[in-house]
Amino acid sequence: MGEDPNDARPEHAPPKLDLNKPGPGDEPPADRPPADRPPAGSGETVMIRPARGGAPRDATPADAVPADATPRDAVPADATPRDAVPGEAAPADATPADAVPADAAPADAAPRDPAPPQATPTGSFRLPAPAPGAGGTAPWEAPPQNGGSTGTAASAAPAGSFGPADPSGTSGSGFGPADSSGTAASAAPAGSFGPADPSGASGSGFGPADSSGTAGSGFGPPSGGFGGGFGAGGPYGHGQAPAAAPGWAGAGTLPPPPSAPPGSGPGGGGGQGESRPLQAVAVGLLNLSCLGLGYVLLRQWIGAAVCWAATAALLLLALPADADGVPLGVLVGYGAVLLAAAADGARRGLRASLSVGAAARRLVLPLAVVLLAVPAGGAVAYGSARDDAREEAFQQSLLARLATADALVKAKEGSRFELAESDYTTALDTYEKLALDHPGSRAAKLVPERLDAYVTSVSKPYTDKKYCDAVDPLKHLRGLPDTVDAKVLGDRADGFDEPLAQSLYECGAGELGRESTAAAHEAFTELAATFPESVYVGRTEKLVGDGLRKAAAPLSDGSASDPCATTEEVRTQRSGVAGLKGYELSGPVADADRAIQKGVFSCGTKQFRDEEYSDAVKTMDQYAKDYPKSPQTAHARTISIAAQIADHEPAAGKKLPSATVPGGSRMPMVVSNDGKDAVELLYTGPVTGKITLRACGTCTNYGGIRGAVDPDAKPCGGASSKYPKATLQLPAGTYHFLQRRAGGGFAVAGETKSSKAEIEPGYTYTNCLYVTSGL
Repeated sequence: MGEDPNDARPEHAPPKLDLNKPGPGDEPPADRPPADRPPAGSGETVMIRPARGGAPRDATPADAVPADATPRDAVPADATPRDAVPGEAAPADATPADAVPADAAPADAAPRDPAPPQATPTGSFRLPAPAPGAGGTAPWEAPPQNGGSTGTAASAAPAGSFGPADPSGTSGSGFGPADSSGTAASAAPAGSFGPADPSGASGSGFGPADSSGTAGSGFGPPSGGFGGGFGAGGPYGHGQAPAAAPGWAGAGTLPPPPSAPPGSGPGGGGGQGESRPLQAVAVGLLNLSCLGLGYVLLRQWIGAAVCWAATAALLLLALPADADGVPLGVLVGYGAVLLAAAADGARRGLRASLSVGAAARRLVLPLAVVLLAVPAGGAVAYGSARDDAREEAFQQSLLARLATADALVKAKEGSRFELAESDYTTALDTYEKLALDHPGSRAAKLVPERLDAYVTSVSKPYTDKKYCDAVDPLKHLRGLPDTVDAKVLGDRADGFDEPLAQSLYECGAGELGRESTAAAHEAFTELAATFPESVYVGRTEKLVGDGLRKAAAPLSDGSASDPCATTEEVRTQRSGVAGLKGYELSGPVADADRAIQKGVFSCGTKQFRDEEYSDAVKTMDQYAKDYPKSPQTAHARTISIAAQIADHEPAAGKKLPSATVPGGSRMPMVVSNDGKDAVELLYTGPVTGKITLRACGTCTNYGGIRGAVDPDAKPCGGASSKYPKATLQLPAGTYHFLQRRAGGGFAVAGETKSSKAEIEPGYTYTNCLYVTSGL
């Protein structure tokens, strides 16, 4: 409790009290338990400051107390004195324990040092320095720690002395308690200050009794101590009293102030080295906060620096957070450092004395627990940052896939689709997977835009009006709903019917003017099959029909400069048009057929006139075969016969056989076969024709052996009935004949013989056909 200022103390002198006489309240009540008395050897030090009262008239200056001074530590008469000896009741009229009677100078008090003590502002006295050579320590020197007297007071102060011994060796009356036997401290004269013992004898002073029972000689502590003092214990162990300061017991001075207030040590009590588990836990947890705060609390700066360095190294390695995170070895190493720091901090903090107040100490453990949020929060924040980094890396990988697909589409823009289809398909598959597998990603959000770009790139030939090149890309785009998820594709494939129909039409139309119309007919066929109701189907019918008629017109009107070539073109075009399915083109096809028929005949006649007799023969023979009912078939045959003769006798081709038969008289010509093989006879002149004579079975070849045996033998010299015969009715005119034998015997296949004859009116002609040989 605090002291009142000197000027606030009451202005009266304390009552005189003879302590040699036992008072009525000195006897302890019979029913008070012995436990009320402080146990012997408990280590409690009772410090009583001398009262500021009037000094006895015969007191020496050293013991003088001002008469008008109110005792500083005086206790009111109606209160139990604070420093009273436990176990003894104070009388009702007792003067406070610290009061000093004005006339209570001991009878045997020796003269003191003439130099009066100097009073301090607090009411204590500053003692003079010991005499040179007196030995011992100065009063202001610190007492030895955990040591000191064990009950014996300062040697210079006899028992019962009030203050320090004077240089002559005479002790002053002291404040000492009764010894353990109950006898008052020895050598305490009447009038000395000290509590009375139970026997009624007054105590001889406040010095403790020594181990032998002798009363203490001054202000020294009891040998055994009274245990814990008032409030929390000081920095001494249980039952051990501090050594008396030199000059304390005998010099009449107050003991030196403690190094710290009672109870200020760590843990709130106990001596140095006391085990404090909660403090150890708090220090360990503070070190687990990654900041080395446990070491900071213990002022272990090297350990704190190690923790700081480890944390800084971890931050350098971990930040900024990336997708791979911190290497496992680094985490294990840092964890080992933290655990080692926590264990070492707990070990050091178990018995350490902290330099903080009691209120702060109570906050250390909760603060340590709260600060565990630092590493925990850091780990959570780093985990979140790492997850963000991983998510960013993943997003970047998806964007990279998207960029790769975009590059494929861009590179193939404008290329022929059959060469770019594989890359287009790969890009489209990437877009679809990004949209379906990672719908919330940034790449997936860009897929619709990329699909629009994809459609634009694929359909670029159509935009550039390259219709034939646009057909396959447009077919690909139109078929996307069959291969791409509808949620991804949307309605992007709905608008390609019309562009594809137009492209098929335009492509076919463009190919019609080329030498080969196969591509055109393929486009038209696909158009009618895919879009039968399209307007482009009707346009195709008109286009194709008109084109065929236009091509056949020169054949129909005979204006073709080269009927052979024109006929072939029309025939090819007609064939393609006739092959178109889904169109009504029968009228143009029929017109083309008629034109082709005329073209073939015109081609044959042209070939004949151009002396291309073999080609003319083929053309006219094919015409007669293809159009047997044609009015021109007979004429075609005569042209073919004339061409065959002219091929051996060019003079026969100077004039194209007439399509009509001349009138007038005809002369007979009998033709006989004197050969063993069948014979064809072709003739041309005013009329043209061909007869065939069967073989003569009994006939032989002339010349060779037969000529040698029968040199007078003549062809057809035998009976007329022997030889196969045919009669021709020929108008007058010049005729060219071609005799041609074929097959059997000694005859050579394709052997021919041409001749020329002049037929005159009024005559009958015979012609014998025979074969000569060298055998």
